[in-house]
Amino acid sequence: MTTPRWDPRRLNAVAADLPEGVTPPGTRGRILVAALSLFAEYGFHGTSIRDIAAGIGINSATLYGHYPSKEHILAALVLIGHEELHHRMQQAVVDTDADPVAQVAALVRAQVLAHTDFPLLALVANQELHALSPERAAPALALREQSRDLALRVLRRGVQLQVFDVADITLAAIAISSMGVRVANWFGPDQPYTRDQVADAFADFALRLTGATLPARRRDPGEPR
Repeated sequence: MTTPRWDPRRLNAVAADLPEGVTPPGTRGRILVAALSLFAEYGFHGTSIRDIAAGIGINSATLYGHYPSKEHILAALVLIGHEELHHRMQQAVVDTDADPVAQVAALVRAQVLAHTDFPLLALVANQELHALSPERAAPALALREQSRDLALRVLRRGVQLQVFDVADITLAAIAISSMGVRVANWFGPDQPYTRDQVADAFADFALRLTGATLPARRRDPGEPR
């Protein structure tokens, strides 16, 4: 019997969407969306300028009139992905009280929801970043470092207040972040979980990793105990 093939990116089920308000108008925006889909499926090096141009019915010369190179297109997508995640994480802390437990839960939810809402963008931003030159990657890497520092500050404060029991704060932050990043590889409309169910579950997982006492959670009617 043939084993069904599992595509972890689920490209047929997931739309190539960008966050509201960031897509350039006209052809420039269509180029980004077409490139996002192709980069997610074939990778940066497996996609040509001709492929991107053909995807929206223009020729390569027209595309070069909007973006000087394929790397410039990737850099724009990578930066959009990192900006969306960092904005959500910042807002999560602002909207949460000073309790480190609540802040960790909010940060994890923000990260997971960014990856469920824009899974292809998250895949490209994380997995194709290496294809950029140091100069082109620098803006996204700076945002990544700011997001990392935000999470570390919350974890350190939790340890200082003795609500977290973490032997190595840096490794704890890496482990928590890694869980959220992987969501983009499998989440889609063909899954039996909603975005909020995934976000809530991962927030619980992260808090267990910190050794915190989990806040009481309301059970859904009919949920097994």
